[in-house]
Amino acid sequence: MTSTTSKDHIRKFQKLLRELFQFDCAELDFGIYRIMNHKRGVLEQFINETLPNLVDTDLEQGILFRQNQANKALDEAREEVIKSLGINAIDGGGKLTKSYYQELPVGKAYLDAKAAAASGSSRSAVEIDIYNHLYAFFSRYYQEGDFISKRRYSRNQRYAIPYNGEEVYLHWANSDQYYIKTAEHFHSYQWKSPAGVSVHFRVDAADVEQNNVKGERRFFVPRIEDADWDAGSRLLTLPFTYRPLSSTELASYGRSNQQDKIIAATLEELPRRFRDPDALATLTGERSRNAANEPVTHLEHHLLQYTRRNDSDFFIHRDLRAFLARELDFYLKNEVLNLDDISAAGEHAAEGWFQLLQLIKSIGGQIIDFLAQIEGFQKMLWEKRKFVTETNYCIAMRCIPSVFYPEIVANDAQWAEWRDL
Repeated sequence: MTSTTSKDHIRKFQKLLRELFQFDCAELDFGIYRIMNHKRGVLEQFINETLPNLVDTDLEQGILFRQNQANKALDEAREEVIKSLGINAIDGGGKLTKSYYQELPVGKAYLDAKAAAASGSSRSAVEIDIYNHLYAFFSRYYQEGDFISKRRYSRNQRYAIPYNGEEVYLHWANSDQYYIKTAEHFHSYQWKSPAGVSVHFRVDAADVEQNNVKGERRFFVPRIEDADWDAGSRLLTLPFTYRPLSSTELASYGRSNQQDKIIAATLEELPRRFRDPDALATLTGERSRNAANEPVTHLEHHLLQYTRRNDSDFFIHRDLRAFLARELDFYLKNEVLNLDDISAAGEHAAEGWFQLLQLIKSIGGQIIDFLAQIEGFQKMLWEKRKFVTETNYCIAMRCIPSVFYPEIVANDAQWAEWRDL
């Protein structure tokens, strides 16, 4: 059975995967998010079932399995010593407390089991190593919804530049990515609740960057104090401003997921301003359930739709699969395959190291394939070629040789076109 400690590491890595696969955007129903929602079940199955099964299968074979069995045999031998010789027969360091215990059958069996297990780690420890390495690798390159393509070099000199001997070489952090800055669309957004109430979002003021520059980040901030309810027309209006956060708001919302925190505060504060039952039902009524089986209100759904559709800057990697595969190989050689540790453990431990290496590479490769499909689809949409559906030509008569005039004069369709012109 998997220990509680290893389960914590599994859950931590699964949480990261849900971020990578954008499970927090399950309520969005446009663009790439609509495609992601169709694959949500496949991704959930991979995260919750396929991934743990892959690790379990690999840990049940090869040198890692034999090492785990050796550790189990050691535990059983220790129990036999304690049962036969008492709880004080083994000290805190795992040594027999009296020399003549070594001559007894249970003592000899314990020492043999201890020697066999000396080079191995328990199954739980190996499992924790696997998930920790996978988490460390993928979290290196993921930042606020994008994969940042900074090549790793070493622990001391962190990044490498792909230099091939040119006399002058210009490089920037995102040189192999498309930067997609979608223009902010400050149009009105209106939706109707099942209760028949219309809700109107509108931006009253916007402070935007100039000349397509990615500057200080801006957010859609609801002006809750100016929200209005018209019972006669059954219309609820919520005005917004689009601006950077103030110092007070930064202290309140922190430095990450600010827009989500703004929405959460709105969901809590806005219903308090209204007494009308229809208005309250519109703001607090449940629309669906999210990936964590938590209720999502109509208001929350449309706030997410509105804020994310109108303002989304992001990067698209030109070849995410090749980049992450190359970086995973480097990570395995530099972080997992530690020659000093292998030398200290001895040659008999090398096989276990290489099986661990292969297991991390195999699982990491499957996750990379999933991520590359999503990134590749976005790239395909961005690089989509234009198709010519119709071509027309307009040529002056002076440019056409006179030998073609009789044929032109005899063409009734041409005369009809001239009449239309």
